[in-house]
Amino acid sequence: MTVHTDATLALIAALPFIGALFPGLMIRVGRNACALSAGWATLSALILLITLATEVWRGETVVYQVEWMPMLGLNANFRLDGLGLLFASMILGIGLLIILYARFYLSREDPMGQFYTYLMLFQGAMLGIVLSDNILMLVIFWELTSLSSFLLIGYWKHTVPGRQGARMALAVTGGGGLALIGGMLLLGQAAGSYDISVILTRREEVLASPYLVPMLVLILLGAFTKSAQFPFHFWLPHAMAAPTPVSAYLHSATMVKAGLFLMARLWPIFAGTDIWFYLVATTGLITMLIGAKIAIFKDDIKALLAYSTVSHLGLITMLLGFGTAAAATAAVFHIINHTIFKAALFMTAGIVDHEAHTRSIKRLGGLRQLMPITATLAIITSLSMAGIPLFNGFLSKELMLEEAVHTSWLGNPWIVPLLATFGGLFSAAYSFRYIVHVFLGPVRNDYPGHPHDPPFGMWAAPALLAVMALVIGIVPQAAVGGFLNVVSDAVTQEHLHPHKLKIWHGFTLALGMSIVATLGGALVLYFHAPLLRMWDATPKPDAKAIFDATVTGLHRASGLISNSMHNGRLTQFLAIFGASTVLLGLYAFFSSSHAPGMREMISPSVVDYIGTILLIASTMAIVTYHRSRLLVLVLIGINGLIVSVIFVRLSAPDLAMTQVTVEVVTLILLLLALHFLPKHTPRESSFSRRGRDGMIAGAAGIAIAALAYALMTRDFETISGYYLKHAKPDGGGTNVVNVILVDFRGYDTFGEIIVLGIAALLIFALGETLMDGKASRKLANWVHEMRYSKDRHPLMMVVATRVMMPISLMVGVYIFLRGHNDPGGGFIAGLVVAIALLMQYMASGFAWASERVRIPYHAFIGWGVLIAGITGIGAWFNGFPFLTSDFGYVHWPPIEEFELATAMAFDLGVFLTVIGAVMLAIYTLSHIARRTGESVNVSPMDYDPSTVIPPYSDTGRTEPPIPGRASRPTPKQES
Repeated sequence: MTVHTDATLALIAALPFIGALFPGLMIRVGRNACALSAGWATLSALILLITLATEVWRGETVVYQVEWMPMLGLNANFRLDGLGLLFASMILGIGLLIILYARFYLSREDPMGQFYTYLMLFQGAMLGIVLSDNILMLVIFWELTSLSSFLLIGYWKHTVPGRQGARMALAVTGGGGLALIGGMLLLGQAAGSYDISVILTRREEVLASPYLVPMLVLILLGAFTKSAQFPFHFWLPHAMAAPTPVSAYLHSATMVKAGLFLMARLWPIFAGTDIWFYLVATTGLITMLIGAKIAIFKDDIKALLAYSTVSHLGLITMLLGFGTAAAATAAVFHIINHTIFKAALFMTAGIVDHEAHTRSIKRLGGLRQLMPITATLAIITSLSMAGIPLFNGFLSKELMLEEAVHTSWLGNPWIVPLLATFGGLFSAAYSFRYIVHVFLGPVRNDYPGHPHDPPFGMWAAPALLAVMALVIGIVPQAAVGGFLNVVSDAVTQEHLHPHKLKIWHGFTLALGMSIVATLGGALVLYFHAPLLRMWDATPKPDAKAIFDATVTGLHRASGLISNSMHNGRLTQFLAIFGASTVLLGLYAFFSSSHAPGMREMISPSVVDYIGTILLIASTMAIVTYHRSRLLVLVLIGINGLIVSVIFVRLSAPDLAMTQVTVEVVTLILLLLALHFLPKHTPRESSFSRRGRDGMIAGAAGIAIAALAYALMTRDFETISGYYLKHAKPDGGGTNVVNVILVDFRGYDTFGEIIVLGIAALLIFALGETLMDGKASRKLANWVHEMRYSKDRHPLMMVVATRVMMPISLMVGVYIFLRGHNDPGGGFIAGLVVAIALLMQYMASGFAWASERVRIPYHAFIGWGVLIAGITGIGAWFNGFPFLTSDFGYVHWPPIEEFELATAMAFDLGVFLTVIGAVMLAIYTLSHIARRTGESVNVSPMDYDPSTVIPPYSDTGRTEPPIPGRASRPTPKQES
């Protein structure tokens, strides 16, 4: 097989998504411009596809590969062979006709721009499925079809059936998609690759996998739910609540065909095995019979066609399940024929509904005289669906019956042929009914509307399809013979030489079965009235009622579990989590063998013993005096300082510096937060509950200590050696910790500063909310128990912080600049500078200081993230992954040679984000404190009480300004 690389393939897959951007804009120009914008993208993709078709016709495979996430096996690989060409042609060709049809079908009240946007998204998702050469990427597009079809089916969201049908389709196909993900992961593991081109060459490895059965079942669940196979067939008829253009597209060329495509794509791997035959062929046979039987008795013409779609999908699934090359060829041929006549049939049904204002067969009849063009098109395509000679459906039906004759089920050679004949009989019956009961008979005088043929734009698309059905039926070999061979070769992965397509094969058993089915269908139609009464009198399960009851039951059960487990009690969450973790650890410990570690322990010194005793004592004091909030906060700070000393003892100065600075900032934040809370927490839990929690916490602590001991007393390979080896030559820094943060694991750091900035902005947003409306009035009226000190801003503290300010800033800059080679970096430097600023605000009050130091903390966060992101993007221009740093050495006389690294710019982004986040959080809490009664100093210290202005007095004073924003008038305090 010759492989040819062409980037055009990626453009074809992208064009529908690009086209989805335009309809919403072009609708302002007009409905024609809106339709043309969608049609332009589809037509362009179709033309590009045709340019690649010649290569596929020669037996070549066109590919285009882009490494996306190679470590996960997820690559943006595209593949176009015969099978992909067939489905891509159907998606784009029928899609173009649907765009034309929808332009005239949709009313002026329907938001056409929205419709075409959804349609193009769905078209792009389907193209992604059939062109994917990576099963993980295929799964992504698979789920996208479920989401976009949900939007299309629920397009008329003002109707109850539309909303219910969309939810049902999403629930069933989405659930199948979850199963498909599991199956595809197992398939990729068994084959050793997630690329379809590789998987198709590893049949033996896949079949030898011990997970073959669950793998195949999960994959087929995804395919069966998408293609509406029994027992998941019920969602498809309820999708009829969508506009007819959507129904025509989903039922003919897309959505339901996705499951068939997946089975055809994986046919070379699984076909021929017993499990494949009995799962796929049996399911398809049952679906064909059930769908056809129900269709006969449906009054809604779209429901009749929907169940007929279910039946024909079952027929194709059955053929794929037979596992022979001839059956696969017949399945491919019927996919082509079904696409043609089913799209045309749904369009004619939509025309009838559009003009007669009803889809009820009981209220129709005699339309042949009033709508001759529509009737002609409907009769041609209905006869094709019935399998009548000289129409394309007859040819694929003959091939199906021929394969059924040569298939035995559980050793019985007549079960499959007999049931296949009944399926053909039912198919002929509902096809004849659509013709006779809708278009033949006398003209009535009680139509809800005034039936007449629509404008050319509405019947042009079904007319083209009807002509294709006739041409293929009369000259099949010339019309599709060569193309059918190309597609069949792609499905079976072997070069076949099937007999040529022709109408007459002589007097065969398949011909006799076809005649019986046709005559039987006519007979069923003749006795339709009594059969309908019998059908109505027979009790039948209601799929929708069962589905609704199942969903309701699951909703109630999940609600019961959620309400009992997630009741908002943190202690209960921690108890469940801690107990479960300990029990799982004990199970792992006792269910396997283990041996003591061989590494020697470090001999502790007196300092180690003292630090350990202090840490244990402070921890026990926290547990004992936990109800006293301020005391506990001081003890937590002591714990943090002891931990930082431990870091220094274990040669981790970066961690020690970070720990100290974080402890200081956290202490200040918590002190401000405690300002709004009582000094003591109430006793809420009983003695027994505290005993239970203590036991669980103690067991969890012992388990973690045992795990740490087990790890540290054993030799194991770590990645630290790699970092130590590559930090200087690859990252340009001798401080390995900082190089890891800004280079090797820079993406993690980038995400962390984004989260930090979001957290600060959320705190600010919550604080702003408290300043307005009812919350603001509650704060203004709240008088809490705290009494302010008379010297909250003492002279000594003001003087000391003024002296320390430039020193602290200089230290922060020094720590920032040395961070790449010595302990330090942007995070620590940002905390040091933030502490320096905080001390100024604590010394003289936040309101006083913020009026003099107008630092835009919001902008600091934004600029920090932006600088870090731009630094990371810069690596792309040198052909390196995101956030890969570069460095070099510069000599500027008289300064000696020094190093410059792009990591410094990234560290600058971290630095700015940390300052902005900390200061914005402090500002918010201080601003709330002002609202609750704290006064504002005019001078920087409290030496003159006359300079203190009460909060929000009638003096006209404004609130302390938000840094970087203009001041706003302050509402008067309410009594």
